Parts: sequence; C-alpha cells; structure tokens
Amino acid sequence: MIGRRDREGPLMRNINPNSLRKSRVLTAVAIGVFIGCVFAFLYPNGFFVSDSVAANRRLSNAGSITQENSAGCESSDRVNLLKSEFVAVSEKNAELKKQVRELTERLRLAEQGKDQAQKQFLTLGKQVKPGPFGTVKGLRTNPTVVPDESVNPRLGKILEKVAVKRELIVGLANANVKEMLEVWFTNIKRVGITNYLVVALDDEIVKFCESNQVPVYKRDPDDGVDVIGRVGGNHAVSGLKFRILREFLQLGYSVLLSDVDIVYLQNPFDHLYRDSDVESMSDGHNNMTAYGYNDVFDEPAMGWARYAHTMRIWVYNSGFFYIRPTIPSIELLDRVATRLSKEKAWDQAVFNEELFYPSHPGYDGLHASRRTMDMYLFMNSKVLFKTVRNDGNLSKLKPVIIHVNYHPDKLPRMKAVVQYYVDGKQDALKPFPDGSNW
Repeated sequence: MIGRRDREGPLMRNINPNSLRKSRVLTAVAIGVFIGCVFAFLYPNGFFVSDSVAANRRLSNAGSITQENSAGCESSDRVNLLKSEFVAVSEKNAELKKQVRELTERLRLAEQGKDQAQKQFLTLGKQVKPGPFGTVKGLRTNPTVVPDESVNPRLGKILEKVAVKRELIVGLANANVKEMLEVWFTNIKRVGITNYLVVALDDEIVKFCESNQVPVYKRDPDDGVDVIGRVGGNHAVSGLKFRILREFLQLGYSVLLSDVDIVYLQNPFDHLYRDSDVESMSDGHNNMTAYGYNDVFDEPAMGWARYAHTMRIWVYNSGFFYIRPTIPSIELLDRVATRLSKEKAWDQAVFNEELFYPSHPGYDGLHASRRTMDMYLFMNSKVLFKTVRNDGNLSKLKPVIIHVNYHPDKLPRMKAVVQYYVDGKQDALKPFPDGSNW
C-alpha cells in the first residue's frame, strides 16, 4: 500500500505550505487592486453621486476615450448636436442685434432736440471758459451754408451778375401789381441801388421788366407755383416767396425780400446789422409794440395772484425782411412753406409763429436769431400816417423805406410818399385819413 507522501510526488514534497499561503494572499491582493483600479476608472467620484452627474461624467469619459481612439474625429451625433447649437446661438444673436438696433433708435429719438445749443456750439468751435461777470456774450450769428450751384445753375449765373457782396433785393410780381411794381423799381433806381431782381410770375411781367431794363428772372415751369403766380392775389403771391427764396439761400446769397408796395428813399444795405438769421421790419407803431413790452394781465377773481405778466410784441412784417443763407433760415422757409401748403393760413401769421414759438411738448421751436429793424427807418404806413406826418420833429426824418402795408389804397399813397419825401410837396400826405375808409 502506497502512503500519502508517495502519491503526492517529488514536486509537492518540495513546496512549503507557508509559501502557498503567501501566494494566495498576494493573488487576492492583486485581484483586489485590479478591481479597484477598474472601478476607480469607471467611477472616479465614487458610487454616491447623482445619476445625472454620473451619467454625464461617464459620457465625458466615454467621449474622452472615443476622442483618443478616433484620433480627434467626432461622431456624427456630436457634430449634429454642435450644428444645432450653433444655429440656435446664431438666431439668438440676430435677435439680440435687432433689439440693440431698436433700443438705439429709441434712444436717438429720445435725445433728438436736446442740447441743440451745445451741439451747435461744438460744431462752430472749441468750448471756452466764460469771462468775468458782465462780459459774456452769446453766439448770435450763425455760419452761412456752403453754396450749392447745382440747385439752379441758371439762377446762379444771374445772381453772379446782379448781387453785390452776395446780397440783393428780391421782389415777386405778377401782372396784377404792374403799376406798383413800376413805382417800386423806379425809386430803387433813383436811390442808386443796382443789386435787385424781380422774380416774374408771368410772361407779361418778364416783358415789362425787360422793356424797362430791370433785372428779371422767371422760374422754370412749376404747376404748383405757376397757377398761383398768374392769378393769385397779394396774400397768395406773398406765400410763394418762401418756396422761391430757398434756392437763393442754397446758392449762398443773402436776400432782402421786398413786397412791391414799398417806396425806397435810401439804400437799405447801408442800414443793416447782418448779425442775425432774420432781420425784419415791424408792424408795431411805437417803441413798445415794435420792440416788445411787459403786458400785465389782470384777473381780479384770483385775489392776491390777480396780476399775471405776459410778453407782447407786434409781428414782423413778412413783406420786408433780410434773411441770411444759414441752416436756421432755410429751416424757417421750409417750415412756413410746408404749413402754407397744408393750411388755409395767412403767410405773415405763420412766419411769426415759426419765428417766435418756443419749444414745448410735441413741438420743436426754431433756433433762429432775429433782429427788429428801426421802426422809423424801416417805416410802416401806420406809423407814417398816424404819427410821423403829425409830428413836427418826426416829419423831418428821412426813412430808408416806407411800406404801405396798413392801407388798401396802396398805389395813390405810394405816389404821395414820393411827392412828400422826394419832390418836397409838404401837403402831399394830408388828403389821406389815418386809417382806411373801408
């Protein structure tokens, strides 16, 4: 009978039992370390994290492995996802740009009209520090526009010949005022004024001026102007001047606009200040009405606050004013012409409203400088017939012009003015009443 030791053989007899136990322990440790590494790789943050976070991290790890295995080539699903995200971001970006544009436009509109004086000053020169008390003077004279000869080359050539120092008298006339026009230009010639021009509103006036060696200009055909020019009365024709004068200013010329019911006794260009956009004669009849005054309104029902102070001034006469070629001047012409084309209004009323109304909610006022002419040099017929002819001292003054604007019997009064001031006939004005008989 063979014993147990004999069955195990020589190899088993050589193995030490302690060595076998150690190898088993080492094997178990190796297996544990291996399993730990695997789980550490798959679950780097442990088992106790949220499923979503774990899933994301597993996807991230998987993505990393994929990137490494594919040498940087992304899967088609990932590319599609990135494309969809890019499209969404682009659309959002476009929407944001649209919102920015809308907000910018709203801001621009909200700021429009604010700080205009500051902006105007900044365009004219650098900012300066104010001087000592009582020495500061604000800006009154706006710069002239850059002449634009392309506006009306034909008119530009005429003005080059007629104007003196880029300024001239301009009068509008049709056949209805032919006799007054003759008195008008006859006295202009007598005074020695050469820089004047008649804007003829019909062919009859063109021929009449040419036959009397009077500078004349007739505009190119314009239905909107021609119909009124041919058959319109005084007020209708007067309203046309605001449209017609614009071209003169665009060409860079200052204009002394003159109705034809005016008698010239001196050269008006010798008596202008030229420091404002508009320099106009007044319809006022004394210092208060011509130059302005504090008019106190009394309302007894208000008790302690019964007196309210108001400022009043008689209107500027839209039939005789000097206008410089500036942006505010052109804006004035545009505003008046636009309103007259839409409203049944008197041109002189609209002219003054646009000149004097201040900015207020819903309305941006005109930033034009203005000057009132001397009422005794640039005299209206109310001043002459109601005051001057009845005053021994005032009757000795020689006005620059007399505007027969307050009386409907214009032609006989114009002739009487010439007789009184030019011919020296002292009683020439006496037959006429202060006002009118109708």
